[in-house]
Amino acid sequence: MQIREIARRTGLSRNTICKYLPSSSGESQFRVPELASKLDPFAEKLSHWLRIQAGKSRKQGRT
Repeated sequence: MQIREIARRTGLSRNTICKYLPSSSGESQFRVPELASKLDPFAEKLSHWLRIQAGKSRKQGRT
């Protein structure tokens, strides 16, 4: 697999991938933290609004 493909799938930089490829340990020593979205607190309200708008006609709907 190409280094670019590994970097895309893991979310790590190509430099980091190249650093750990010759390593015998196999696994990197750190994990990329999962970042919370800024919209997470509003996700429920937004999905509710979208469900309401889905029932309206095209002319009355919002973009």
